[in-house]
Amino acid sequence: MEKYISNIKAPKISIAPMVDKSHRHFRYFSRLLTKDSLLYTEMVTAQSIINGDRNKILYFREEEGAVALQIAASNAEDAYKAVKLANDYNYTEINLNCGCPSDRVSGNLMGAALMSSKELVYDILCAMKEATNKPVTIKHRIGIDGTGVLESEKTKIIMDGYDDLLDFLDTVSKARPDRYIIHARTAILKGLSPKDNREIPPLNYDMVYKLKEEFDYLNIEINGGFRTLDSIKEALNKVDGVMIGRASYEDCYLLSQLYKLNENSEVVAPTSRGEVIKAYIPYVIEEMNNGSSVHSLIAPLQSLFQGQKGSRKYKQLLSSSNIKKENLLEIFDSIFELMPSSILWENN
Repeated sequence: MEKYISNIKAPKISIAPMVDKSHRHFRYFSRLLTKDSLLYTEMVTAQSIINGDRNKILYFREEEGAVALQIAASNAEDAYKAVKLANDYNYTEINLNCGCPSDRVSGNLMGAALMSSKELVYDILCAMKEATNKPVTIKHRIGIDGTGVLESEKTKIIMDGYDDLLDFLDTVSKARPDRYIIHARTAILKGLSPKDNREIPPLNYDMVYKLKEEFDYLNIEINGGFRTLDSIKEALNKVDGVMIGRASYEDCYLLSQLYKLNENSEVVAPTSRGEVIKAYIPYVIEEMNNGSSVHSLIAPLQSLFQGQKGSRKYKQLLSSSNIKKENLLEIFDSIFELMPSSILWENN
């Protein structure tokens, strides 16, 4: 294993790149809740950066703070071009996706399917590092089952053990990525949806912890199934960072508590739910006037009162059938009137 000690400041917590979730409205809203976490874009293909509406794809607001751009690429040339173009935007780091199990990417040798070709991953990472002075990181699985995915492969593509993971990383580490974000599940590339791939393959945290223990110089962040402060805190005793996925939109107020896990945080108390909504309203108005979809703007708010008294009424107010551009400000007023003040304004 290449012994490379990255000098980048590793985030204790990051919010995962999630398709149809990690758009810029979600990131702006998340930043109101967590000041210290690294946020991610959705996965963006290198080809879309090269050939698409670059500003629409890559633009983000300064208020979003530290944001990592995640790209998917199937060859080093495209990766180099895409990262070179992305340098015009103020991303904190660039991440290579080697973990997405979606048929849309795996069939084109992107995402988790890339793990079947460790030399190609090495080439892509080297190209990305050549194209930018920013940190370059990689997000991958502990293994893959790619049986029947790639027509060029006549045999089963299976990596499901610790030795297979070490073999993959032995080659990839020579490209000296600045951090390894490891989803502690095997990716099943055929027969399971991306949603099922987040739930059905069993979690194996111990494999990731063993890797960090044996190669302590590697900068390792773990991903998969973290939903509580206690579980995150336990993991931080064994690896360098934790990436949160579904919890960030299923119980988003959890993000306001993450400062407790960072001894260097400048946050002294969480922002109340009411204060978060008040801070988000001017952004909503501005973005609606710029043509943004009202439903995409409201989506990040949906779980703000998860588990709290009045949460059912709150979700009814924000239901897609109820929300319209013309009545949105009235709905915000209704939230402030109907939700219990103790839940709205106390930091709980």
